[in-house]
Amino acid sequence: MKITLSVLKADIGSIGGHIIPSKALINEVKNFVQENGKNIIIDSYISHTGDDIAILCTHERGVSDEKIHKMAWDAFIAGTAVAKEQGLYGAGQDLLKDAFSGNIKGMGPAVAEMEFEERPNEPFVFFAADKTDPGAYNLPFYLAFVDPMYCAGLILSPKMSAGFTFRIVDVEHTEKDKIIDLNAPEDIYDIAALLRDNERYVIESIYARNTGNQAASISTTRLHNIAGKYTGKDDPVALIRVQGEFPATGEVLAPFQIGHFVAGFMRGSHIGPLMPCKLNTSISYFDGPPVVTGAAFCVKEGKFTEPADVFDHPFWDYVRMQVSEKAIIIRRQGFSGAAMLPYSELEYGGIVDKLEKLDKKFTFKD
Repeated sequence: MKITLSVLKADIGSIGGHIIPSKALINEVKNFVQENGKNIIIDSYISHTGDDIAILCTHERGVSDEKIHKMAWDAFIAGTAVAKEQGLYGAGQDLLKDAFSGNIKGMGPAVAEMEFEERPNEPFVFFAADKTDPGAYNLPFYLAFVDPMYCAGLILSPKMSAGFTFRIVDVEHTEKDKIIDLNAPEDIYDIAALLRDNERYVIESIYARNTGNQAASISTTRLHNIAGKYTGKDDPVALIRVQGEFPATGEVLAPFQIGHFVAGFMRGSHIGPLMPCKLNTSISYFDGPPVVTGAAFCVKEGKFTEPADVFDHPFWDYVRMQVSEKAIIIRRQGFSGAAMLPYSELEYGGIVDKLEKLDKKFTFKD
């Protein structure tokens, strides 16, 4: 059976600042999808990560389908109405356009989708991150699909010996998607050269070279490119098929133990370690730290099993302690140097006006 996995995510309101959506808001989105998804979707799963709500669904309509995207957009609009009624902070924050125009991409919400022929058993992991940008996935997915130190299947499984193709997007090019396809293992140095710049080059998708089947889809939306100003961090989502011709679930999860430093944290303007958290985790310390959750499913004829929380294990409690320590250490540095994003990433904030005013006060020394 050929199905499409779609996840559409938005920040449309939160209790007490950027912490967590209200139960009424979550229920409104869930009920809207259940009622209006009839005869459109096969199954759905509604969740939140930090203050973002995600709609994960299956259907047979292919990627970028107008009806699927319209349903999600209308669900977010309905949720925004509840957020406004409750006086939640940032109601409708990620809905950057006034009217739906056929596709939710470029309108604010993050989107990741892929269409494929179901295998006899079809496991996948849905990742959602908050208080960071799409480049946060660059390092873990590079290691999971390229590095045999993390992905033993690259040397142990004949199904994976041909490697993978990475489609990488230059997110600074806003007029049209600017992409490049690079193959691992022969292009790994070129892949690394691009992916080191998390704010400009982002993995959009990954394909198995021995079959051409898609393994991964990652949202690449940059909100400040759409709004022309800072409106919040992008909070990316990702879908990763696992096992068989793809890395095992454990191989995809392994790189997240690094707690690598990513953009985000308070006002989306700082650097902090990415913390792997349990499903439906809220946001706290310094509007962070940047968090990622993972829900593993099997899907059969478009129907989901219940989710398995991939970071709900005693091992990850230890990782979270280490990540907390890293977060505290870098926050001690405050605004200085590497603790805050460079000027190029702050160009849509109030600091630009401040620096422009200060520049006029500079004089040249004789």
